[in-house]
Amino acid sequence: MKNNFILKIMLPVLICLLSVPAFSKIVLPEIFSDHMVLQQQTEALIWGKATPKKNVRLVTSWDKQTYTTLSDANGDWMIKVKTPSAGGPYSISISDGNELILKDILIGEVWICSGQSNMEMPFSGWGKILDYENEIASANYPNIRLLHISRATSVKPETDAKTELNGWQVCSPATIPNFSSVGYFFGRELFNNLDIPIGLINTTWGGTVAEAWTSRESLELMPDFSNALERVKEQAINEGKNPIGDRFAEWEKQVYSADEGIINNIPVWAAEDLNDTDWKVMKIPTLWEDDALKDYDGIVWFRKTIDIPAEWKGKDLLLSLDIIDDNDITFYNGIKVGSTDNYALERLYTVPGRLVKTGKAVITVRVTDSGGGGGIYGETSKIFITLKADPSANNIPLPGDWKYQPSVKFEGALTIPQTPNNPNRTTVLYNAMINPLVPFAFQGAIWYQGESNADRAYQYRDLFPLMIHDWRKKWDRDFPFYFVQLANYMKRDTEPKESRWAELRESQFKTLRLKNTGMAVTIDIGDADDIHPKNKQDVGKRLAYIAQANTYNLPVVFSGPLYDNYTIEGNKIRIKFKHTEHGLKTNDGKELTGFAIAGPDHKFLWANAVIEGNDVVVSSPDVEFPVAVRYGWANNPDCNLYNGASLPASPFRTDDWKEETKN
Repeated sequence: MKNNFILKIMLPVLICLLSVPAFSKIVLPEIFSDHMVLQQQTEALIWGKATPKKNVRLVTSWDKQTYTTLSDANGDWMIKVKTPSAGGPYSISISDGNELILKDILIGEVWICSGQSNMEMPFSGWGKILDYENEIASANYPNIRLLHISRATSVKPETDAKTELNGWQVCSPATIPNFSSVGYFFGRELFNNLDIPIGLINTTWGGTVAEAWTSRESLELMPDFSNALERVKEQAINEGKNPIGDRFAEWEKQVYSADEGIINNIPVWAAEDLNDTDWKVMKIPTLWEDDALKDYDGIVWFRKTIDIPAEWKGKDLLLSLDIIDDNDITFYNGIKVGSTDNYALERLYTVPGRLVKTGKAVITVRVTDSGGGGGIYGETSKIFITLKADPSANNIPLPGDWKYQPSVKFEGALTIPQTPNNPNRTTVLYNAMINPLVPFAFQGAIWYQGESNADRAYQYRDLFPLMIHDWRKKWDRDFPFYFVQLANYMKRDTEPKESRWAELRESQFKTLRLKNTGMAVTIDIGDADDIHPKNKQDVGKRLAYIAQANTYNLPVVFSGPLYDNYTIEGNKIRIKFKHTEHGLKTNDGKELTGFAIAGPDHKFLWANAVIEGNDVVVSSPDVEFPVAVRYGWANNPDCNLYNGASLPASPFRTDDWKEETKN
């Protein structure tokens, strides 16, 4: 009787409990978080997950406006929010019965910062930009907010992206060190001139190609990528089966077997007593493709013999090799002391005291490069060996002559297969690192990339504007897109010659034909010995000049001289330019350099060039009838033409003769 009574009391309660839906809450993509910046004076879309078929209510604190929608059968919902003029901080409340509040939201200008390593380049770590310690210490800008998208690849479009540090961060010395330095300096310049909140979205990956940042829908318009798109489609079909991973594992075994430096799993080329008299010599630091190993992708062994002082005997040593492209295994007297599989990380290895004896010691580094430069190429001051307990004591510098011997070239049967997470596959970075941002509201994009496409520079004149068009199509808006022209790099040529980097710069120049684009010229602030020049301050400023002038209508000179047209006047050629504000000049007060001229034989010679008003007149006593002029047409040109605003002229050519990279 008692049990029946309890059952009668509890049954309605149980029925009520069972009728209540399971506990749920609003789930947002990581691009929506506390401290975020929303684009001002627009209709910003906010989206996420909720209980399926549930009313979602959103309230904005800046106008107390309430928005409602119904989540679909999958729980997806999206709401369009009207944003005011710049200001804040504000909050947003979102609820489907369980409330989520986003706090410390600013309204301002949002920019996407994308590209490869020169846009990715952080303040510290592998970057160490110019004056990085002071720049980090002074990066206290509460009204600049940072969102760093984590590296990821995907063979199909994703709707969410992981972020570093879990969402938006307030710009401070604690949050800035690993952020894009170019992005920060661009944003800082805008903030200092606009005095409104700035939001910066860093979505970058070093060493990547433009087609990886472009969607399948657009790449299908270019027959060049048909086969690559089919491979990615196959990978999507086989996702989880990992056939590519299996092929890569097999390839690694083949490479290991082919490496002459390893016999029966013993690194014989690392042995202390190896006879390396027949090995060649290379100056370190350098990228080997800038030295003796042009177009070499594969494995190279390096050796250097040093003398260890008596007072170091039996003590732990610190071996610093700075950065190596791509991967390394490092040995001390034949014993492995460290390895790293990342081109962007500093190599700091401990040599145990038990290995340290007085006199001769041999440091051996097995370097693997899958594409591009390759080698031990960091800063001279960061390549040394010293006492670990007292790094400030006298160290032994390691730059200079190293013995080297190639062991495996990645060609033929040993051509490196694409790995499952290889970022240089068509569409995979767009899918994972751009598509999740669509349709987040922003003002425009800045871009620094091209180094990885230089071998296909002619193709880039179609690919790059196609990528811009692709992004704009996804957002359904021709937003501002401002990019950096490749900086000067590599050994300087003594005579005029063809240059793939010059061709890539030309393809970037031609992209200015696409409306609402702008190009920051950096031909004067590169580094012959470093593909990652340290002066990122001026790069960011020059991009910001373009935005100030063209997006925010401020009276700012934003471009150096750009080639317009030419006329042949007897034995001279007159070059006319756009953007000659405040006249033309040389930056050093000397005669013009960097001009070459050719006659009907198509052979270029260094030319005499003089400034006449806003024109440059070019000639050579050795060219009777000139037909073409080139300026700055080299990997690392010696050129000095500027306008009166001290902005450099872009390299150019007047001819359309066959490019080195044209098939």
